[in-house]
Amino acid sequence: MRFFRKYIMPGFIFQSVVIGGGYATGRELIEFFFSAGPIGGVLGLLVSGLIFGAVLATGFELARVTRTYDYRHFCRQLLGKGWFVFEIVYVVQLLLVLSVIGSASGSIITSTFDLPPLVGTLSLMALIGILTFKGTKAIELVLSWWSVLLYTVYIILFVLAFKYFGDVISNTYANASIGEGWLSQGILYSGYNLAILPAILFVVSDLDNRRETVGAGFMAGLIAVVPAILFYIAMMGKFPEISEQPVPATYLMSALDVGWLNIIFQFVIFGTFVETGTALLHAVNERLEGSYADRGKSLPRYVRPLVAIGFLSLAIFAADKFGIVSLIAQGYSILTLVFIVILILPLMTFGVWKIMQQSAA
Repeated sequence: MRFFRKYIMPGFIFQSVVIGGGYATGRELIEFFFSAGPIGGVLGLLVSGLIFGAVLATGFELARVTRTYDYRHFCRQLLGKGWFVFEIVYVVQLLLVLSVIGSASGSIITSTFDLPPLVGTLSLMALIGILTFKGTKAIELVLSWWSVLLYTVYIILFVLAFKYFGDVISNTYANASIGEGWLSQGILYSGYNLAILPAILFVVSDLDNRRETVGAGFMAGLIAVVPAILFYIAMMGKFPEISEQPVPATYLMSALDVGWLNIIFQFVIFGTFVETGTALLHAVNERLEGSYADRGKSLPRYVRPLVAIGFLSLAIFAADKFGIVSLIAQGYSILTLVFIVILILPLMTFGVWKIMQQSAA
């Protein structure tokens, strides 16, 4: 259990946020990697996994040596007085992701159980509210074990894809060449997802030394990228027409025609939306908790679900009504570059220097 807590759980928490806000539907994998082809896409994902590991290991270690486990304190250590820039961009990304998962939750409930979309959206809000009220330990427990279930489902999907489309997948790879752009796409994809690093630092507060932080960081990179690679290879059973589908995962499930798997997959994906929203909003609560602690106070427990539901309401209802989400979405690629500039580059330069200074002290 100690090994799981220190080396595996951080990866499961990271994966929980990445997959729910990203590749669960398969659309994100297509947008980033299909242009590089069957082989290039896998290479790009491996690049992303390696960058995930290196950056997460550095971030975990900086958090450990500076004892900063919420994004406000962490970014103040890294960016000084400019830390608020990260918070602004983080809130923008938060609203976008919450809006996306809120809408997707409604769609899943409608397509699977023929219920109104509002049922799915309200269920998502209720579950996130409950988890944020319960706090860090409950969130870690639920998110980590749900990731185990998620892994199981992706492995089953991979096996069934080879059972039904094994010859097609093999021929696709046998006849494919290494496409262009896989390196740059792997870098951009990692930058796009590593923006949530400061949001998951609550899970590494129990790590005691550099071996644990570095090990947990690289393990997290591996844990996050393996399901994506399995899913990407499985999609080659319907290459290239699957790239035209708005929800590739649903299209692949329909092609497999395994009814029970489709229901389980939709259920698990709904759970990943809960995971993603909970982790991102818990980071906001931890930031508020840190501010209260600086003044010798404690954040009232009832505030946590109120903050979560407030952000969810703004993102899902008000933001969509007033067109904020569409504006944000149009600049999402810009957000990726901004996060690379204000978080990843400073972390891998000044952050590394600060770690070395702390070690020498």
